[in-house]
Amino acid sequence: MLRIENLTVRIAGRTLIEGATLSLSSGHKAGLIGRNGTGKSTLFHVIDGNMAPDAGSVEVSHKWRIGRVAQEAPDGPESLLETVLMADAELSALYRESETATDPNRIGAIHERLADIDAHTAESRAASILAGLGFDKEAQAKPCQSFSGGWRMRVALAGALFARPDFLMLDEPSNHLDLEAVLWLESYLAAWRGTLLVISHERDLLNAVCDEIVHLEGGKLTRYAGNYDRFERTRSERMSAESRMRERQQAEREHIQSFIDRFRAKATKARQAQSRIKQLARMQPIASVVAEPSIAFSLPSPESLPPPLIVLDRIDAGYEPGKPVLSGLDLRIDMDDRIALIGANGNGKSTFVRLLAGRLEPLAGRITAAKKLRVGYFAQHQAEELTPDQSAFNHMSKRLPNAAPPVVRAQLGRFGFSQGKADTPSANLSGGEKARLLFALMTADKPHILLLDEPTNHLDVDARESLVHALNDYQGAVILVSHDAHLIDLVADRLWLVADGNCKPFDGDLDDYRRSLLQARRGKRREKTNRSNKNNSSDKNKGGDKNGITSTNSETGNELKPAKRRDRATARSEVVPLRRAANIADESLQRMTRKRAEMQKKLAEPGFYDRPSSDIAGVQRDLAELERSMQDAEAEWLQAHETLEAAQRDAAE
Repeated sequence: MLRIENLTVRIAGRTLIEGATLSLSSGHKAGLIGRNGTGKSTLFHVIDGNMAPDAGSVEVSHKWRIGRVAQEAPDGPESLLETVLMADAELSALYRESETATDPNRIGAIHERLADIDAHTAESRAASILAGLGFDKEAQAKPCQSFSGGWRMRVALAGALFARPDFLMLDEPSNHLDLEAVLWLESYLAAWRGTLLVISHERDLLNAVCDEIVHLEGGKLTRYAGNYDRFERTRSERMSAESRMRERQQAEREHIQSFIDRFRAKATKARQAQSRIKQLARMQPIASVVAEPSIAFSLPSPESLPPPLIVLDRIDAGYEPGKPVLSGLDLRIDMDDRIALIGANGNGKSTFVRLLAGRLEPLAGRITAAKKLRVGYFAQHQAEELTPDQSAFNHMSKRLPNAAPPVVRAQLGRFGFSQGKADTPSANLSGGEKARLLFALMTADKPHILLLDEPTNHLDVDARESLVHALNDYQGAVILVSHDAHLIDLVADRLWLVADGNCKPFDGDLDDYRRSLLQARRGKRREKTNRSNKNNSSDKNKGGDKNGITSTNSETGNELKPAKRRDRATARSEVVPLRRAANIADESLQRMTRKRAEMQKKLAEPGFYDRPSSDIAGVQRDLAELERSMQDAEAEWLQAHETLEAAQRDAAE
C-alpha cells in the first residue's frame, strides 16, 4: 500500500503541497491530475524517495518494487531489444550469474528463480511491448543510439513496462507517442495487474485505465472513485452541493444575527440573545467554493477566401531527391475543412504538414494556394526556437512590429497571459505556457488555416478543453496531428490516413480506425500462430465452407464467422461444418496442451540444465512461442463453440 500522511512540500519558498493525505491500495490504478505547476511531478519525486518532504510522511510497502520511466533517454550501442531486456535488473543479474556460477545448488536456484519470473518469455514480452510502441522487428535490432530522443524515450517506457514492477509510476507517458501507440498503451495498462499511479492529461487514457482519480488542487489530494468522466460529474455535484450548503448557512447566520441585533438590548431577551451569540460563534463557516481560474483561448478568425485554399497536384514530398517520403498526393483543402491526420509515426504526417506550411519544397508536382493565404503553423518542437531571455511581450512585439503595446498585450491576453506572465522570460515559463505563447504568435496575423502538429503535449486537461472550444469557434481550416483521441473526436470531421507513402481520406471515424488497428494486430498474431503451428505439427485441418460460412481451427488462422439466421433446414445444415470446426479446435488445443506439458516436464528435469546454454535457451523460446500460440488457439476455440451454439439455437427455433 501507498500511504501519504499530512504531507507538506515546498520549493523555493513556494508551498506546493500542504497537509495532504492519501492511501492507494494494492492493485488499484489511479490517475493523478491537476493544473500544470500544482506539484504532480514533485509528488512523484517524494514518493520514489528522490526528494525529502518538508513535513509529513510517505510510506510505500517494502515488498513493492517501484517502476518509473528513466528521466534520461537510454543511449548506447545495444539494440532496442537488449536495452529493454536490461531494464529488468533481477533478470539481467540472474543471467549474468548463470554464466559464471559453478555450485550446482546455486545453479539450480538460479534456474528456479528464472522459471518463477517467466524468463523464458522475456524476449518475446520485450519484443511485443516494443512492437506496441511502434518498433518493428527490424527497428528492434538497431542500436539504441541510432534513434532520436523522442524515440529513445519510448524505449525507456518499454523498459519500465517490461520490468513488471509491483508499483508503476508514469508521468505523462503519452507525450512521446503517436495515436496508434497511445491506443496500444491504453489497452496494455487496462490489463496491467500491478498498482498504477499515472500523471496524465489524456481523458481517454484516464477513462480506459483508471479506477480512481486523485485530484491535486490547492495543495490537497482528493480521491474520487471511478474514471475521469465520473470524477468530473462527482466533483461538479460536490461543488454544487457545497455552494448550496454555504448559501443555506449564510442565510441562517443572517437570521441569527438579526435576532441578536434586535433583542440584545432588551433585558427580557438578553439570555436568548447571548445564547444566539454563542451559537453563531460555534458555527464553522463553510468555505466558499472557488474553482481554479480556467485558461480561455481565443483564436482570431480570418476574412473569408474563395475556395480552394490549397490544391496538391501529383505532389512528391521528401528530403532527398529521388527518395520521396510521400508520393502522388492529389488533395484539396477548403476554409471549412477540419481534418485529422492519422497513421503511425514515421509514415510522413509531419512531412505533410511541413509541406503545407511551406517549410518543405515539393520534389515533384504542383501546389496551388489561394491569393492572400495566411498559414499558422504549430510544430511540436517549436518551443525550442523561443529566445530564453526574451519575454512573451518581446516575442509578440517582434511578431507585430507595427502594433502598439496595448495591441500586443491584447493578443497575449487571448491566451491567458497576464501582464506579469507576459513580462516573464520564456526560459522561466512552463511547458504549457510556452505552448500558449506559440499559439499566440501563430495566430497573430489571423491565419486562414491552422496546421497543428501535436499541439497538446504540454497542456493540462482544462487547457485542452479550452483549445477544443477555440478550434470549434475558429472560422478557418484546421489540419491536426495529435495523439489525443479526445481532441480529434471533438474537432475533426474528416480523417486522412498517412500510410504506404501516400495520404488519402479514411472512410470512417476514429472508432473505425481503432477497430482497423485491432484487426491488423490480430491478423499479425494469427499469421505468427500459423507459422508456429506449421512448425510444431504437420497436420492441416480445415473446416468446411458451405452457404458462405467459413469455419476453421486455430491452426489455419481463418476467422470463424457466425451463421446467419435463415430457414430451419438451412440452419440445421450449417451446424455440421461448425460442429466439425469446433471439434478440430478441441483437438488442436488438446494437442498443444500435451506438448506444453511435455516441454515443462523436460525443463523440470535436474539433468536438463547440464546441457549447453544454447540448448536450454532454445527450449525456453519454443515453450514461450507455444504458450503465445495457445492464447490465440484458446480464443478461437471459444469463438468456435459460441458460433456453434448460436447455430444450434437457430436450428432449434
